[in-house]
Amino acid sequence: MTLVRSALFIVFTWVWTLVLSLLYLPLLMLPRKAMLPAVKLWLGGMLGALRVLAGLSWELRGAENLPSGPFIVASKHQSAFETFVFHLLLGDPAYILKRELLWIPFFGWYLGKAGVIAIDRSAGTKALKAMVKGAEEAAAKGRPVIIFPEGTRAAPGAKLPYHTGVAMLYGALKVPVVPIALNSGLFWRRRGFAKKPGTLTLEALPPIAPGMDRKAFMAELENRIETATDRLVAEARERQPGL
Repeated sequence: MTLVRSALFIVFTWVWTLVLSLLYLPLLMLPRKAMLPAVKLWLGGMLGALRVLAGLSWELRGAENLPSGPFIVASKHQSAFETFVFHLLLGDPAYILKRELLWIPFFGWYLGKAGVIAIDRSAGTKALKAMVKGAEEAAAKGRPVIIFPEGTRAAPGAKLPYHTGVAMLYGALKVPVVPIALNSGLFWRRRGFAKKPGTLTLEALPPIAPGMDRKAFMAELENRIETATDRLVAEARERQPGL
């Protein structure tokens, strides 16, 4: 049954995305903010289908830890889910992502229009400088900046190194960093087809105030995210032993 429900969700995703991609073409000629309600409509349909067709819901804990004004979200990355949900949670976030995603027809065009910060990961130091510049411009407009410190998805329990790009943003922007822990990978595996029913959890942890030493900041960020993520994973497995 899980495979059937997952297949229905995948079919809906393709049809929903294709239809809206065609309907949204005129938005590419309008100011960037005209894209924001369109993105929320697409995401609302996606998450509604995820709940109804695949039986997978989600919850956010610690919403009170999301500050007003510009800030950085440093999120654990286990699935595709967190690559889009922050558009619903934070209004107008600026995601940091790899430049190659902008080359995808339709989808990449809309990503660019939404105001992401696309970087060429093969460009080394130059890419980091471009990332900081893009993040500064987004923060100056009051937009939260989203970064995945591990740089790629990691299965639950896997420990990947945290890259120093997040520390560069922390030092340059001088705004709070909100660590995000989650257990999405238990339900939506990074290379898996099935979407397991249940309720996945994201947790916004208390912000890290600006001003820490880079090394101390990185250690604190990783410790907070990994500790809370391990707790959320264990909690979900206790509630649903089959995960």
